[in-house]
Amino acid sequence: MTITAPLARRSLDQPPDTPPRSIYRSPSGQDVFDAHPRALAQQLAEGGTMWVDIDSSVRSQHAMLEHVFRFHPLAVEDTLNPNSRVKLEEYEGFLFVIIRGVALASDTDDPYDLETKDLYCFLGPHYLVTVHAGPMASIDRVSEQLRRSPDLLARGVERALHSILDDTIDSFFPILQQIDEFIDGLEERVFVSFDETALRDLFHVKRLVLSLRRYLQPTREVMNVLTNRPSSLLTTDVQLYFRDIYDHVLRINDALDTYRDLLSSTMDAYLTQVSNRLGSTTKALSVVATMSLPFVVVSGMWGMNFSRIPLSGWPHGFWVLLVVQLGLGGLLLLYLRRRRLL
Repeated sequence: MTITAPLARRSLDQPPDTPPRSIYRSPSGQDVFDAHPRALAQQLAEGGTMWVDIDSSVRSQHAMLEHVFRFHPLAVEDTLNPNSRVKLEEYEGFLFVIIRGVALASDTDDPYDLETKDLYCFLGPHYLVTVHAGPMASIDRVSEQLRRSPDLLARGVERALHSILDDTIDSFFPILQQIDEFIDGLEERVFVSFDETALRDLFHVKRLVLSLRRYLQPTREVMNVLTNRPSSLLTTDVQLYFRDIYDHVLRINDALDTYRDLLSSTMDAYLTQVSNRLGSTTKALSVVATMSLPFVVVSGMWGMNFSRIPLSGWPHGFWVLLVVQLGLGGLLLLYLRRRRLL
């Protein structure tokens, strides 16, 4: 038998008394969705498996962490801190996990803008409580999956935690695909058309890669602990599933390292092209300066204010001096080219 409450999806503007999203399977096999907060306390006492998703921006929901589940005050305090670090802590009776979800911001004009959101997970013997501020895509997807197949929760709340963490980590992969497209476009702009504005975008993409890598590094340690540290709340069979998430973290980390090297190489190639173009410009200016040197010297000598200057009275003196200046310039260029100075 399945009891479904009318609350299925969350809107962005929730009333202050909105009950949390929840799924409960009783020991008798009965499924209850989105129960009233008073019923959640009774369900928690009866046993069975339970997943409760709390929006920390709704005060009445957040108060349940302390009054219904009676979590440690330090852990409850962390759920209100948006700057909490990614970590795993073991308290008496439950595990507390903080993980950070990432996504490219869709509400800004900057294509490289990254938005993050912390996800807090409390894993008990037969319950899982997730906490976040506002809507979260990974939680919505797992919620729909569990509502379509409530039997998944019967396998254990540890498997539900695995599904949530796995979906949160997998949100890195679409960003990696977007970064791959960014790099392809930047390489074409640098090597084919040499777009001078590409350097700014290079710095933006590199900053995006470094930010992702900074967010991923502590997650790697958390997944390593969930995979290898013995715990009464995680059996060896369940830890195998978390090992799959750990493999995903390693793949993402390797991809970010590769992108960082590609961006560094592209930036070096850009600066090399700038240097080569500057060298070509300097060489052209050097040729002009070399050609003009005889004109400056000869014109300066024949422009002095003396009463008698050679060839000054000859009708063809100007043309003779012009040929001499061109000849001197040509000989000077030939000499410098043979000495490989130009």
